Amino acid sequence: MKVHIDYAIEKLKRNLLSLAALTEDQLRKSIRALETKDVELARTIIEDDRLVDIREVELEEDCLQILALHQPVAHDLRFVIAVLKINNDLERIADLASNLAERTLQISSEAIPVIPVDFKEMAGLACSMLQGSVDAFINNDALAARAICEADLSVDRLHRENYNFAYRAMQEHPEHSSRMLPMLSISRYLERAADYATNIAEDVVYLVEGKIIRHSDSD
Repeated sequence: MKVHIDYAIEKLKRNLLSLAALTEDQLRKSIRALETKDVELARTIIEDDRLVDIREVELEEDCLQILALHQPVAHDLRFVIAVLKINNDLERIADLASNLAERTLQISSEAIPVIPVDFKEMAGLACSMLQGSVDAFINNDALAARAICEADLSVDRLHRENYNFAYRAMQEHPEHSSRMLPMLSISRYLERAADYATNIAEDVVYLVEGKIIRHSDSD
């Protein structure tokens, strides 16, 4: 029986890593499409979001099947629960990548002038946090996962700066609001992507240490 559950869990891990790779690729491509105003790439990202949705459902079904057939305990149970949660967060990050692609189409179709904010730092942090949280999962590295949680503070700071900038700009120059609104959406999507990467890191800590650190000020 243990051999069967070990095989099922190893398959689950491979499938989750495949979904993580697809999600990270979607996020990176959506940022590149935005930076270059690549409409065709943006449309491809939106279309490919369906692939993520399908894999997310398949992974959830696999998790539920393991719970029903093998009734895992201890670390195996924590692993399946963590995969269920990470699976959901990856799907949401892919949705945000699709949203970023839609902003690319909006900016291009409405001929909006250059957005007055450079998102490279924020986008780079969000991508590295996603990659880092997945690496922490692969390596069972709770320390690296906790570092991802700390990095989220930098993304939050950049997001607040973007909102403050847009608020002042719209007050002083209402005629430029059309340039500010897409900027606010983009900043929000990147901030949420970083939040979901943080969720994944928190789930890694739960998997490795059996500790729930979400909403905890002491960790």
